Amino acid sequence: MIALDTNVLVRLVTRDNEAQAQRAKAVFDTHGEEHGCFFVSDIVLVELCWTLSRSYELQRADIARTVRALLENSSIAFESSLVVRNALNSFETTTADFPDCLIVAKAGHAGCSHTLTFDQRMKLLPEVQLL
Repeated sequence: MIALDTNVLVRLVTRDNEAQAQRAKAVFDTHGEEHGCFFVSDIVLVELCWTLSRSYELQRADIARTVRALLENSSIAFESSLVVRNALNSFETTTADFPDCLIVAKAGHAGCSHTLTFDQRMKLLPEVQLL
């Protein structure tokens, strides 16, 4: 298994540095047929979504499409694939940012009764209480 850093995924998605994008693509071409060959941690996914939103100004639908494509790629193993799917569903149906959706999904998966926050945009997520 090979762990991927955020910048590798950013290059693949944005192709903002063609030389690095080609090197990243070559790794996927070499190992892409191996089931679960690449590991994407939750923090890498959060960084990816934040970077695509803030630095590249991608729209929510484009970010959701990107995350869904990664989830559907059998060569990628996620740290928390079920939780990421739940977070993605919340992200697509609310105005909360993906990192916030993942925080709440991970808390629920860990058995927490609710998540406390000061973030007004998170209040639409299930099991979130404003403090």
